[in-house]
Amino acid sequence: MSADYIPRLKALNANVMEEMVKKYKYKNKLQPPKLQKIVVSASHNPAKEDTKYLDEALEQISRITGQAPVRTTVRQAISNFKIKSKQPIGCKVTLRRDIMWEFLDRMVNIAVPRMRDFRGLGKKSFDKAGNYNMGISDITIFPEAQVSKISRPVGVGITFCVKAASVAEATTYLGMLGMPFRK
Repeated sequence: MSADYIPRLKALNANVMEEMVKKYKYKNKLQPPKLQKIVVSASHNPAKEDTKYLDEALEQISRITGQAPVRTTVRQAISNFKIKSKQPIGCKVTLRRDIMWEFLDRMVNIAVPRMRDFRGLGKKSFDKAGNYNMGISDITIFPEAQVSKISRPVGVGITFCVKAASVAEATTYLGMLGMPFRK
């Protein structure tokens, strides 16, 4: 990417901020909601028997996010689940700045409409701080994923960390950025 390149949704964010200031009548320019980071994580259950499944998940998440994920390990051994302490079981990646905006653009405009029987994202997945959590059961909805190299479906959890005063403001903000919420 060149130095003067600005992601499409990052440019749209300035207009969204102005509309939010008009709608909610903020007195300070730092009061409107702001997308701080996006966390993409996966806990791959077959990885406890064979780590090649985790390697596949790492490679695919790296392809869809554009950033290398880190392995996550089990903190405490649980015999009923047949997992040992410090056993690698998943991965996560935190997206910020331009990579975050590019991922959000691809997800909203390309991946989410490719979901089977898609009728919109639920609005009940916000926590009290205004962060939005969603799960995708199969990452093959992203065009970057290599279907031929995936032996088992890989599901991911995606968290949009929004700095907002209320859930309503966070919902409005993400909706203005293009998140297809259910009506």
